[in-house]
Amino acid sequence: MNEAQEKPPVDSCSLTLLGSGGAGVMTAGQILLDVAAEAGYFGLMTRSTGPQIRGGEAAAVLRLGVTSIGCQDDRIDLLVALDWGKAEHFSDELVLDADSVVIADSAEGEPPVWVTDSGARHYAVRLSELAREHSGLRANIIAVGIVGALVGLDFDSMKNTIKRRLIGKENLFADVIQAGLQAGISAAESLQCACKLAPPQAQPRWLLTGNEAVGMGALRGGVRFCATYPITPSTEIQEWLAERLPEVGGCLVQAEDELASINMCIGASFGGVPAMTATSGPGFSLMVEALGLAVATETPLVVVDVMRGGPATGIPTKSEQADLAIAVYGAHGDAPRLVLAPNGIGDCMTTTQWAVYLAEALQCPAVVLSDQFLGQSRAAIMPPKDREWRAKRRRAPANIADFQRFRDCSDGISMMGIPGTPGSEYTATGLSHKPSARPSAMPADHRLQLDKRRRKLEQFDYGDDWADIEGDGSLGLLTWGSSTQAAREAVARVRADGLAVRLVSLRLIAPLDPVRLTTALDGIKRLLVVEQSHGAQFFQYLRASCELPPHTRSLAEPGPLLFRPGRIAAALRVLEMEEVK
Repeated sequence: MNEAQEKPPVDSCSLTLLGSGGAGVMTAGQILLDVAAEAGYFGLMTRSTGPQIRGGEAAAVLRLGVTSIGCQDDRIDLLVALDWGKAEHFSDELVLDADSVVIADSAEGEPPVWVTDSGARHYAVRLSELAREHSGLRANIIAVGIVGALVGLDFDSMKNTIKRRLIGKENLFADVIQAGLQAGISAAESLQCACKLAPPQAQPRWLLTGNEAVGMGALRGGVRFCATYPITPSTEIQEWLAERLPEVGGCLVQAEDELASINMCIGASFGGVPAMTATSGPGFSLMVEALGLAVATETPLVVVDVMRGGPATGIPTKSEQADLAIAVYGAHGDAPRLVLAPNGIGDCMTTTQWAVYLAEALQCPAVVLSDQFLGQSRAAIMPPKDREWRAKRRRAPANIADFQRFRDCSDGISMMGIPGTPGSEYTATGLSHKPSARPSAMPADHRLQLDKRRRKLEQFDYGDDWADIEGDGSLGLLTWGSSTQAAREAVARVRADGLAVRLVSLRLIAPLDPVRLTTALDGIKRLLVVEQSHGAQFFQYLRASCELPPHTRSLAEPGPLLFRPGRIAAALRVLEMEEVK
């Protein structure tokens, strides 16, 4: 009986498949996640690759468990290396220790120094040789059999999942697949790795990425036109919507650049069609002038920014939360807009749906700040609920008397005419204008429209969805976006040690309601602000907008290394020990 059989099952385990680009580690990781989800496990797979279009390094980092999983763990339980060719690129990202197990192809020789220095137990397995013994097979399928056996996944489920990926060829390769998986399972019998999972709930999970969830939220919210220009890591939104928008009577256009895409969306929205574009940091920078046009003309618009490491080209395949400042302030003049941020992969759908609803209701642009981690990670989750948010704007009826597109009304939301509606025609101009939409350089008209555009955002009732507030105590953690998942697990860990912690995660970044935030932080004596930004953009934004507790500390770290729960938990424990003056 091996060690894995002697030890009790675990509630979660962290796995990594490592290799050079093209080795098939992403495919193997997706197969394992699919099988786990079908069995009822929760799971998360993050993609770690270099910026190369082909080749380079690749790692599929998985975490599987019996309860909800939103982030990767502090360390790796099991690492399977198909080759060591580019392994040094992951020496900072993949944390191994004496309890870790490393399985590598025996043909690859000794592991790199960072692996041996970790103290991890190393097994050399004939991965490539076993693959050659089964004609037409690759080593990644052998690896699936090994990992599946060690974790406790069902053989038939693994076999059927692989066959579903071989549409039209499943019968041709059925025997080879079965033999390859069995070879991996047999190889695992001599390996000691205590990572067998406890039985899951017998309930299949949804499998989706954050980018797919954004597309789903857009459709549910009512988006029927999308124009985008491909850019990593947001392109999957375009690909997902391209297949599905026509099914609901919508349209997607791949524009020639980001300038064209956002202006096409403004034009479609002016014509009465809820519209959205998606991009990343460099593309968003190009869109800023048009974003100001949408503010000035009070045209509904959703812009999804799947953030990546910056500035300039930066790190296209890695995550960071450093576009907050440009999302909130980017545009000349006073140009208030909505800025929202999903706090998890499932929440990408909810927040995007909310953004569509708010943009249409408030007649303004809404920026949704996702990032590479949320956008390109695939998760096995509970199905997100479909909220009752649907695109609905205040439209002017036909033949309305004395129609003024930008009338100064109490809530700031004036009726919007749709082209072709008699009596509600107007010119949507980027010039400062009168309530009638006629251009004006008069100070009174300029101030009137500035007040109107800000008032409608500040007076609107956003309900309780502006933030997630969990727990109570005099120790607090304030965060946003993708950092929420690691923060939530960190809070759970320190609570288990007896610390009372309140977690506040903002979903509505702008406009920021200082009264509601102050109320949410009431009673907190020590506050930790957590974000993935070298310049502490979130912390600086909060300090400029509201009163934070006197004993507030910033935990701001840049990408591409994501926050792990242990890093945040350690910062909370240090903060708890500090004397409050």
